[in-house]
Amino acid sequence: MPTVPSSPARVTPRHVQLGRAVFAAVAALMITFSPDHSAEVGLAAFGGFGIATGLVLILAAWLVGEKGARGSWILLAAPYVVIGMVASLPQLRSNTLFFVLVMVFAVVAGLIELLQGIRLRDRLGALSRDAIFIGALTIILGLALLLVPAGYALDYAIEDKSGEVMAFTLTGITIGVGIFGGYAAIVAVYLGIAGFTPEQKNVAVGDEDDAVAAAQEDRS
Repeated sequence: MPTVPSSPARVTPRHVQLGRAVFAAVAALMITFSPDHSAEVGLAAFGGFGIATGLVLILAAWLVGEKGARGSWILLAAPYVVIGMVASLPQLRSNTLFFVLVMVFAVVAGLIELLQGIRLRDRLGALSRDAIFIGALTIILGLALLLVPAGYALDYAIEDKSGEVMAFTLTGITIGVGIFGGYAAIVAVYLGIAGFTPEQKNVAVGDEDDAVAAAQEDRS
């Protein structure tokens, strides 16, 4: 999570988290309620998620980020926007492209957010923990897709109550798109909860001691 200003602002990092949660939820819902888990659907959902999230981060660079630390927000936004735009090109969509783009995104964006969260852990507290979690989760997304063969296909059949046998095929792209949908759902829930969580105010040790002493004097 990039550096944020210490003074109160009309737009806070919590608003950024809620914006990211909304677009992650849209991607998760698109995949969940679509009967077609093809590369076209997966890349359309991923592309929209990437571009929208990247735009939220770019806006946050000017509305939330400190003047000298806006580059951190732009750096995090870059893989979302660039890879999301490539995924949004209909003529390039294929099973292989889905796996390649999402894995590259997961490694690059995940590492950037994870390292930013670790670097600012002592300064931002809960916000840095959120960045560490999302960064690690994004890297796990890439590792999970790495384990799914793009050309995998399993034919199976199900017999209904009337005795009719229905044939189905479980493919690697179906699994891959489902994994991305699960990732988007977790991001939406986590950032949604984080966005509605009241911000903690950091109190210096000396100020805390003064407050305790003042309270004791009032009691006496």
